Amino acid sequence: MNNAQKNMDALIERNTQEGRAPALLLHACCAPCSSYVLEYLSEFFHITVLYYNPNITFPEEYGYRLGEVERLIEEIPHKYPIKLLKGDYNPDTFFAAVKGLEDEPEGGARCSVCFELRLREAAEYCKKIGADCFATTLTISPLKNAEKINSIGEKIAEEYQVKYLPSDFKKKNGYKRSIELSKEYNLYRQNYCGCPFSKKE
Repeated sequence: MNNAQKNMDALIERNTQEGRAPALLLHACCAPCSSYVLEYLSEFFHITVLYYNPNITFPEEYGYRLGEVERLIEEIPHKYPIKLLKGDYNPDTFFAAVKGLEDEPEGGARCSVCFELRLREAAEYCKKIGADCFATTLTISPLKNAEKINSIGEKIAEEYQVKYLPSDFKKKNGYKRSIELSKEYNLYRQNYCGCPFSKKE
């Protein structure tokens, strides 16, 4: 998993040589994290962005972040089309999934359950729309463990019999570039992941 970025680069190089632009289902957590990922991957993939984040338990915050993702998709240049899918919004799904883990520290077991909740939905949509693979923007954050996220993604992919694209988007100055793009597009940058536990912490 530590070579996620190298493996992705190799896949992109292979697809480019073969003249292929596969269909990618990309789970997006927010516009700032999506900015670099879309700039990078839209040169090589037909992307369908899935906005599914029931962990964002404040409706106004959820709607605002979704609006920023929609605006980013409209404004950012891309070689191949970028579509948007809006997942169901039901914070009760998140609260039920993390019940008993409310006091876990940020980055602990509660977060792993949250990653799995969202990646499972991404795998389902990947299979539903017939995408070649799925990935998530979550690995761009320096506060999130890319190896853990990729491990969960691979496990779910095997279960759903779809392909997961491991990533570590913070590599190659991805996180730094996301900050630059956030300023360029005047994107709203939140200071917590979305759930009330992370906000409190």
